[in-house]
Amino acid sequence: MQTQKTSPKQFEFYFSQSDTLILVEDLGDEVVVRATRNTFSPERKLSFIHELASEGFIPESYRWFSGFSDTSMQKVSWVIDGSWLRVNPKVTARATRFTLGLVGGAALLWGGLMALLLWRS
Repeated sequence: MQTQKTSPKQFEFYFSQSDTLILVEDLGDEVVVRATRNTFSPERKLSFIHELASEGFIPESYRWFSGFSDTSMQKVSWVIDGSWLRVNPKVTARATRFTLGLVGGAALLWGGLMALLLWRS
């Protein structure tokens, strides 16, 4: 599990085994967990909340969180949502340059081959 702090109350986690990104938001009276894929069982979700509390990412009172029912005093929302993901502009620019170079090189090669074909006939 890799983690990266994105702001004082938001934390990102990546689980490579299930290829799932998770954003944890501590909103004070509520914790919102946004996952890109539904790969966690209910038991694993509960365990993950306990781990977050044990490691200080969310308030320590969540160490005794018992479930996602509405009767719980502690509010935790687990949402499958990938809308929070943003592509790094540097990655987009690099991919665009590569694609343009590839298409340009293919066009030059095709033009050269066509010229050679016409010159030989």
